Formats: sequence, C-alpha cells, structure tokens
Amino acid sequence: MSVIVEIAVDPIGTSSTSVGDYIRIAIDIIKKSGYKYEVGPMSTSVELPSIEALGKLLQDIHDALYRAGIKRIVTTVRIDDRRDKAITMVYKVERVSK
Repeated sequence: MSVIVEIAVDPIGTSSTSVGDYIRIAIDIIKKSGYKYEVGPMSTSVELPSIEALGKLLQDIHDALYRAGIKRIVTTVRIDDRRDKAITMVYKVERVSK
C-alpha cells in the first residue's frame, strides 16, 4: 500500500524573496526518484511505498539544497498512512470531485 505525503520546503536565508529556483531543485529530486507526484501552489504531494522512503526522499532534497548554498531549510510534512485499503492521489481527488 502506498503512503501519500504532502511536502512543503522553505529555504531560509536566500538573497531574494523568490525561492522558485530552489523549489525546482526539490522537484527535480522528486522527479528523479520515480515516485508519482503532483506540484501544488504551496506544496507537493507524493505517493511513496512507505514512511521509510519518505526519510530518504527528504534527505536527498535537503542534501541537494545544501549543495545549492542554502544553509537552513524548514520542511513541513503531512502523511496519509491509510492501511485498511489501497489509495492513490488520483483516487482521493476523484472521490471528492464527484
């Protein structure tokens, strides 16, 4: 069963109020992971096989941002870990859109 997570990454201490270039770095890491994802205006949702996979994904994102020169990162995560039945991001959206 998959775990659906919502990730919001906030790079702190940049030289600009615009952080889109840094968010693109995080999205590239998610894209390269091969996981299904959906970018939203304030966060990104990702389907993962486990909470353990979330830890690795967050580590990879933070490492890439540190390499890009960010010295401090605040990340907010919401986890939907439903174990009684398989769910997907598409299922959840379709369920409330009907």
